[in-house]
Amino acid sequence: MDPFSDEPTELGQTGVLVRIVVGGRRQVAPDAVLRALVARAASVPSDDVELVHACDECGARHGRVHVAYPLTASGAHRYADVAIDGGAIIAATGTRHPLGVAVEPAAAESGVLIDEAALHPDERRALRSLGPDEAALVRATLWARKTALLRALGHTDFIEPSRLAVSAPNEDGGVGRIERGVPEFGSFWRAVSFHDVPVPGPRAASVAILG
Repeated sequence: MDPFSDEPTELGQTGVLVRIVVGGRRQVAPDAVLRALVARAASVPSDDVELVHACDECGARHGRVHVAYPLTASGAHRYADVAIDGGAIIAATGTRHPLGVAVEPAAAESGVLIDEAALHPDERRALRSLGPDEAALVRATLWARKTALLRALGHTDFIEPSRLAVSAPNEDGGVGRIERGVPEFGSFWRAVSFHDVPVPGPRAASVAILG
């Protein structure tokens, strides 16, 4: 049923299972990793798992993956997503809350314009106090968190990432929160959490959970 020998990891008490596949397995497709993870969580054959990448509302390929089958015992949809950077694949699935996954490379210099578009002024100020290597990893983690959030939200009005401020990854122990939300979120943003997952190499990965 599960072609991967390593055990998936649960993110705290969220009920979300995560599997990280890095190198060593040639030509492993991200969907194959996610399908195997969903199959393991649902106790069904991986060949039976149906993943849909088209948005339910507009049909475009954006946002998190939709699990058409299997459903939960109550008939609800499972939540799942997968992201890839180079040879690193991160897949996650759960039944309680929508989620999104992202992995980003850590670049020593991203450029002023990119930072202004992606990061809140508070985040940019905090980065200036860090050394180059630490700043690169923190920047990548902040962007991974925001990208994962946008994937979890799926079809929604565009939200500029620079309007959101999330907690500092080097200070929150790898479980982040939105510190400055936007009016479009109402009070919803207080229930969002970010769970960073360790990946080798100069990159950062995170799972955003809505609620």
